Amino acid sequence: MRVHTRRKADVYTVTDAHRPMSEDIDYRQRRYLISMGIRTVCFLLAVFLTGHAPFWLVGLLVAGALVLPYISVVIANGGREPENTARFDDTEKPSHKEISGHPPEIHP
Repeated sequence: MRVHTRRKADVYTVTDAHRPMSEDIDYRQRRYLISMGIRTVCFLLAVFLTGHAPFWLVGLLVAGALVLPYISVVIANGGREPENTARFDDTEKPSHKEISGHPPEIHP
């Protein structure tokens, strides 16, 4: 006696698709350039405020100018961002009901 069950077809939804690689690269480049812009502003402010501002402020600006490149590179080269995708295959929730249909066929 053989029992034939229907195979469930893999169903893919639009929400499962990742962002295109070109969009991901553009996003990471934009973040890197913004971070480097902040670093440049920190450096220029440190140079122009030396002697005119408190030492702790100049030190903070110099520290920012020294640390931001490392952080920017690590974040930019970190790879693709994890994406929030909807999951429709979670059948453990009580609100999900089994799909009705024909029972498995039994052949002698």
